[in-house]
Amino acid sequence: MKRLDVLVCSGTACVSSGSAELKDSLARAIAEAGLGEEIRILETGCMGPCELGPVMLVYPEGTFYVKVRPEDTQDIVQEHFLKGRPVRRLLWEGTAPTVKEVPFFARQHKLVLANCGTIDPERIEEYIARGGYEALARAVSELSPQQVIDEVSAAGLRGRGGAGFPTGKKWELMRQAPGTPKYVVCNADEGDPGAFMDRALLEGDPHAILEGVAIAAYAVGADRGYVYVRAEYPLAIQRLEGAVEQARGMGLLGEGILETDFCFDVQLRMGAGAFVCGEETALIASIQGRRGEPRPRPPYPAESGLWGCPTLINNVETLACVRHVLLGGAERFAAVGTETSRGTKVFALAGQICNTGLVEVPMGITLRELVLDVGGGVPQGRELKAVQIGGPSGGCLPQELLDVPVDYESLREHGAIMGSGGIIVLDDTACMVNVAKFFLEFTADESCGKCVPCRVGTRTMLDILNRIAAGQGIEEDIPRLTELAETVRSGSLCGLGQTAPNPVLSTLRYFPEEYEAHIRDRACPAGVCPDLVHYAVLPDVCRACDRCRQVCPTGAAQGTAGKPPYVIEDKLCIRCGACVEACPFDAVIVRPGRKG
Repeated sequence: MKRLDVLVCSGTACVSSGSAELKDSLARAIAEAGLGEEIRILETGCMGPCELGPVMLVYPEGTFYVKVRPEDTQDIVQEHFLKGRPVRRLLWEGTAPTVKEVPFFARQHKLVLANCGTIDPERIEEYIARGGYEALARAVSELSPQQVIDEVSAAGLRGRGGAGFPTGKKWELMRQAPGTPKYVVCNADEGDPGAFMDRALLEGDPHAILEGVAIAAYAVGADRGYVYVRAEYPLAIQRLEGAVEQARGMGLLGEGILETDFCFDVQLRMGAGAFVCGEETALIASIQGRRGEPRPRPPYPAESGLWGCPTLINNVETLACVRHVLLGGAERFAAVGTETSRGTKVFALAGQICNTGLVEVPMGITLRELVLDVGGGVPQGRELKAVQIGGPSGGCLPQELLDVPVDYESLREHGAIMGSGGIIVLDDTACMVNVAKFFLEFTADESCGKCVPCRVGTRTMLDILNRIAAGQGIEEDIPRLTELAETVRSGSLCGLGQTAPNPVLSTLRYFPEEYEAHIRDRACPAGVCPDLVHYAVLPDVCRACDRCRQVCPTGAAQGTAGKPPYVIEDKLCIRCGACVEACPFDAVIVRPGRKG
């Protein structure tokens, strides 16, 4: 038995930060110190704090290191592994010696993410050692399909893909649907900007997804399944393919699963990255090799899905919850969360927040607790302005609503949605008109164009926002935007168009003064919209270092080195911000409004 296990995060974020090089360097340092028989290095899935990668955990004492580089490995081996003294400069904020003392983890409730960062996702034996496939074994050997559905219903599990439809009810409808064969599809087409929850689960705990798919198939009477995952997730695909082969090899997929009459197998299908394919009927079309376009419902996929057969579609996180419901029981699962939103939810924290990364918290936690306590708040002394929750189809909630509980009904009441779990935190440097424009650009580009309200409506709304951001808006634009948004919401064929207006409606609702400033004052209060700001040099601060002139691409920054102050020629300025970033004295500032 090894004295220490060193868990090195090998999720996509840490891989991009150099975790592979870190692992190799660590292995060499351990070998050189003669500790090869005492210390084992394991690659794991995402541990959570992605911005601080590469991260690693020393087990069993729980020492958690962040921003570890290959050149740090000698210090870790000599000081920690040989002398028993953690390298403090690599600890969380230089103070927290163990993972239990890291504030980022203190408020989390890890259920779905329990294995991510603690097991090797490419070894089925490690998953089994943590209770893996026990839920499937219980289902096929002790429970009838209806009892499985009843357990899921009693747990109050709702779909984690965004809409929050009761999972047990969906399974019940699917089981009762006539016709064969029946299919189960895992929807892993994660397309929200800033969202990476499904990717982390697929990379860090692929067998949990396969077990959830198999349990669902048993419950609804399906014998074939697909995991629809976007091709931009190569590491997730690699680990899923390996997991499928391992599960087949152990009799957990295929014919006579666990020596019973239950037969079920899974195939992977790669999507080309169209956001609309996250909608279930568009996803079905894509799996069948057709263009990913939604179709009117009914019939619903449970009645007529893949090749006209009954098809159950669940999100990655939903399926990852299923094993916990069967292992711990419905009551235990339902004890976490709120009356109508049971269990936990995985979120991806991004934007202007100290602790960027992946978190899992109980449903019903407030935005304040999630953003300030778990996320660490806004960095650099800035003030929190808004929280955009629910992806590009979500809403922007202001600081005043930080005490809103994060559950399906509360968020919807305030103009946002749970979505798949993307959260983008905005500080006081954000322009809410520009934020609405950014998300509408995304949904307008991703529209499949099949229905007029979405195809034309989103583009028309975007045209209005572009005019407002350019200082060409008029008072009538506000009611027109609102009217268009309601038309797009009510008339669009699928969820993409129906929720696309949310960023616009929520920013109009909570930040009307910013729209008014753009229209009436021809100014962007946040200094973001290029046509509504100008750059200036503070004469008393400028030291004539010449940095601004050197980086200016148009010659707008003018002056002579050593002879302050410099000036910005507005007619030549393209508002690229290069001078602001380059000035070491903060002498170049952005002022709202057009010059003069």
